[in-house]
Amino acid sequence: MKESILAEKAMDFAVKIVELHKELAQNKKEHQIADQVKRSGTAIGALLCEAKYAESPADFVHKMKIALKECHETDYWLTLLYKTDYINVEHFEDLSNKNIELRKMLISSINTVQKKEEEKHS
Repeated sequence: MKESILAEKAMDFAVKIVELHKELAQNKKEHQIADQVKRSGTAIGALLCEAKYAESPADFVHKMKIALKECHETDYWLTLLYKTDYINVEHFEDLSNKNIELRKMLISSINTVQKKEEEKHS
């Protein structure tokens, strides 16, 4: 159940990121950073979909860790957009807080699976 909530939140975040991309590309004529934040921000949910059908617990953790890396990269691009005045503080904080929530949930999921695997082997 936790993964489905996580997947739902990742999809909602991806939608917000795609909307941001559209706004940046159309209104502010910023394409390079917009493309980067779209790629990393939408990859999180795609990786969760892959993890759902992982071949093993180790494969699941691997995919989740890649999703976590994408969260960190997205944070970089959002911060850069904010610091270069492409997005305002409210927009930045909204997206950043959603990203932080995703990161926390990913970390929790990774830790849970790793703990269960350790318990199986001890």
